[in-house]
Amino acid sequence: MVRATDGVASWWQANAPADWMGWRLRALMALALAGCIGLFVVLRGISQAPHLDVTLRATGAQGIELVAAGQADLARWGDRRLATLTAGSSERLDANASMLQRTPRWIVDDGVRSRVAHLQDTLAGMMEAPLVRLEFSDGASLDLAPTPRGFAGLGTTFWLLSALSLLLYLVGAVFLLSRPTTGTLLYAAMAWCHSCSLLMIAMESLPGLGWPAGFAAVDLPLRTACDLFTGAAVLHVSLIHPHAVRHHRAVSGFGWALAAGFAAASASGGVPLAWWWTQALLIGFGIASWGALTWSHRRWPHPVSLVLRRLCVAGTGTLGLLTVAIALADRQGQSQQLIASIGSVIWYVFFASLLLLVPFLARSQHVMREFAMLAGLSTVATSLDLLFITVFALGQFASLALALFVSLGLYAAARQWMLNHLSGTGVATAERTFESLYRAARALEATPNQSTEHVARLLQELFDPLEVRSERQSVAGSQVSAHGSTLTVPMPRMPGMAAGDDMVLLLRYARRGRRMFTREDARLTDRVLQQLRSAVAYDRAVELGRSEERMRLAQDLHDDIGARLLTLMYKAPDAEMEEYVRHTLQDLKTLTRGLATVDHPLSHAAAEWKADIAQRLAASRSDLDWSFNADHDVLLTVVQWSGLTRILRELVNNVIAHAGATRVEIDITYEGGELLLRIADDGGGRQPQAWSHGLGLGGVRKRAKLLGGRVQWLEREPQGIVCEVRVPRLNDPMRTG
Repeated sequence: MVRATDGVASWWQANAPADWMGWRLRALMALALAGCIGLFVVLRGISQAPHLDVTLRATGAQGIELVAAGQADLARWGDRRLATLTAGSSERLDANASMLQRTPRWIVDDGVRSRVAHLQDTLAGMMEAPLVRLEFSDGASLDLAPTPRGFAGLGTTFWLLSALSLLLYLVGAVFLLSRPTTGTLLYAAMAWCHSCSLLMIAMESLPGLGWPAGFAAVDLPLRTACDLFTGAAVLHVSLIHPHAVRHHRAVSGFGWALAAGFAAASASGGVPLAWWWTQALLIGFGIASWGALTWSHRRWPHPVSLVLRRLCVAGTGTLGLLTVAIALADRQGQSQQLIASIGSVIWYVFFASLLLLVPFLARSQHVMREFAMLAGLSTVATSLDLLFITVFALGQFASLALALFVSLGLYAAARQWMLNHLSGTGVATAERTFESLYRAARALEATPNQSTEHVARLLQELFDPLEVRSERQSVAGSQVSAHGSTLTVPMPRMPGMAAGDDMVLLLRYARRGRRMFTREDARLTDRVLQQLRSAVAYDRAVELGRSEERMRLAQDLHDDIGARLLTLMYKAPDAEMEEYVRHTLQDLKTLTRGLATVDHPLSHAAAEWKADIAQRLAASRSDLDWSFNADHDVLLTVVQWSGLTRILRELVNNVIAHAGATRVEIDITYEGGELLLRIADDGGGRQPQAWSHGLGLGGVRKRAKLLGGRVQWLEREPQGIVCEVRVPRLNDPMRTG
């Protein structure tokens, strides 16, 4: 790794145009060409290797069955349990689920690892035969000819992982040549080792049955060596960057020797419990790196060491969680091993994202942080899935759903904290500043008479001062005084505000007294307040346009559709149709009246609701018990009025259509800013938790959510259903549009 945050960007801008025209550019072109040629050679080799174009899946503990075959005329052989594979006259292989476990790298048991490696070698040898016979448990057999995959048959996952592998390889090359030092060389070593691991994982994803000959023999030792050398490089970087710790040469040399010695011993097959030792060494390298970075930061505080330490914790923590999950899931059978393989792939992608994040923290940190967090979330979710299966004996679907729920919940709750701590900063982001500005503009547009409080709240979110107070004073712009302890901010003149005495806000001691105000803070404040004025003016213009459009729509509906309905009512063939059209016309009048009115007093809206609902219930021969109580009246916006009107109509319609009720009780209470709608009936409905929420009830939930509220259905004793809709902050302009 390199000095990402304080050297890379400035060095590139100052030196890259001249230096990169020399030997560095030629060396980079040579390395890039070598990488592309190497990848092409691998692609050509595996595309020409013979395989069986079949899709298999595990069934039960060890069985597998044929799901599909590449040839169209083999569709009738699908979903049959496979018993044996035979090639030629002598080679015979019993089919079992181990055939689907291609790599032994993440298999815990030594015996199973050896069997899987031998099985893949045997399969590769069988693919050289002209025909391979598949014998099924029902006695049927099928002869297939192994064919080359071709470039089109490598699969989407293979191409994605290969592209990520090549990208990581090229990033390592660029960074090594940008400033050849020990740190960049170690970063390149990590990138290239991990690039090799990603390419091996890509080969595991190849569709069909059969690997290239000899691949299974080199997969395990090569991947083990790449992982161990990556861990040793991480430890070495942590010992020398950003400051070298004492005895770093001896410690890093011991780490490299340990990695090389264990990789050689593991390749020879002389290490018992090889998987356990490999994971222990990798986690040990991570813990030692964290310790070195912690000790270095205490001696020589540096922001880069904090960033690297957090990345080290993220990588080591997810690896440890995945290791524990796979170790516990080892007892559960082959299907869990397949999930473990998927989890390990996600972890490799996660670590690759961390490697890509480090050198570009100063430039593309936002995109890379999001990518790294997404990959880390996937690793955690997969590990939790395995743990739930092992510890709680949950089913596959239940464990996966629970793991995703927990992971997404943690991610949603701690996302901003993780973003700030991953990059080592805790300042307000542009996104948070924009959100504060947006809230202030909406509040000012809704209540311009409280402009001082809204602007003060905005400045508190920006600067977090110890004290904010207002005074009558006239200043041209924001000014810093009292040796930087005070920022004087003139109150902006907002559109629609009445003229009055000039006011200023005095902010004292920014960041709770941890720093002084600067001229940059004054310029930032002026720009923010100018944007605030523009936003309020824009909101007012938009609202004016909305009001005019609502008036036009209301007038068109009244003049056109209303006239047509009135004519249809007079020409109705019978009394029932006439009554239906009359109700429809009444609904249209209510709608147009609501569109034409910007604000609706709650008391007036309640009276309209009562009249409308009473008419509907009377037509269905049901009684209405109505109650309305409010500690004070409040103006409803068009969105609030429309949402509440449609909620009440849908709930009453549902009672009329499905409940068979003779009496409906509606209680509307507004107290302390909270609105409660309670609709109860004496019908035959029961067990609302078992209801299937279609468009009607689903629409009620959606409208309540848009209003910032919630809805629930309960059983009523001795019979009937009670629906409660709560809108906690009905008078808050930020909760509804």
